Amino acid sequence: MTTKESEAEELVKSEGKKRKWPREDNMMASSNGGGIQRYFITLEYVGTRFLGFQKQKGMRTVQGVLEAAFEMFVGHPVVSAASSRTDTGVHATANVCHVDVVRYSKRKPGEVMPPHEPETVKKAVNHFLQKEGDDVAIVDVRRVPLDFHARFQAKERTYHYRILAGTGLLSVFEKDRAWHVPEELDLADMQEACRVLIGHHDFSSFRAAGCQALSPLKTLDELNVCETPTWPCFPTQEQRRSFTPASESCKDKGESLSGSEDMDVNAGAKRKLHCFVVTARARSFLYHQVRLLVGLLKAVGSKALTTKDVQRILDAQTITATPAMAPACGLYLVDVKYDFTCSNSKERHTDVADDGLDEFSN
Repeated sequence: MTTKESEAEELVKSEGKKRKWPREDNMMASSNGGGIQRYFITLEYVGTRFLGFQKQKGMRTVQGVLEAAFEMFVGHPVVSAASSRTDTGVHATANVCHVDVVRYSKRKPGEVMPPHEPETVKKAVNHFLQKEGDDVAIVDVRRVPLDFHARFQAKERTYHYRILAGTGLLSVFEKDRAWHVPEELDLADMQEACRVLIGHHDFSSFRAAGCQALSPLKTLDELNVCETPTWPCFPTQEQRRSFTPASESCKDKGESLSGSEDMDVNAGAKRKLHCFVVTARARSFLYHQVRLLVGLLKAVGSKALTTKDVQRILDAQTITATPAMAPACGLYLVDVKYDFTCSNSKERHTDVADDGLDEFSN
């Protein structure tokens, strides 16, 4: 880069700091965009070292880190909004947000350039995200109209919650990635409890203090529990043996697998934990609703409560009747769906706003 180009780049940055950038509402109201491009961003992140998604002064948050990376890329502050403002410690494999960007020329300060290609945005912003840490990355970028809104136009959100049950030691690879409970859990009982909770209900018993939703009425489209393999999922000795010629196996050669004839080949093996995954799917959730539901299902699975208790707690319509909330470490936002075929943006905004959406965190 020449001296003049370097000076021009610094001038763009200084101009960006001086400029009073329009707020999100003004951007959405712009008819021609004024050079603004709204990007649809899909993010994955490990929530352990973040104090939630929403930007907070002096705190490390997903939104703060993302906007800082964008600013390093384009040379001026950007505005973003997320489909779900996940809480401290909550992870995401696919949280969606939109980001508004104006591309200014680095050679001619003030000149607006055509928007960057989505793949360019993805590679460039990930470059700066990797410099900041290795716990957040952009997995997909698309162009969307200025009237698209990642939060208000989301039609469905899906969360997974991982529980590791049993008295065995929690693997270091699972630290802050799942909720470890010492009790054995009954899968059939938890599945029966799910059937009570699915559907349209007053979920006041699963609504934490500070919830911004206008109403506790929500429709839970899916609540399911299944048992899955624990991680890491490496092949067992039996699985490996099917790919190993008998003549080459240690056993056939008379060799000790452990290096000692009198040592148990299973020495050092850890007691297996059972991994249960709770799936919750709905258009929107109340504040901490998913984690409160998981806490209840765990209580049922451990025989502390029965299915009749689940109905009683739901009917009580007060959080004081609900068991302790599950910790954030096991929760993952895994999917957010949109209907891009709807052409009336005002209609799309209205029908969601009236629902009293509260996706502040779960």
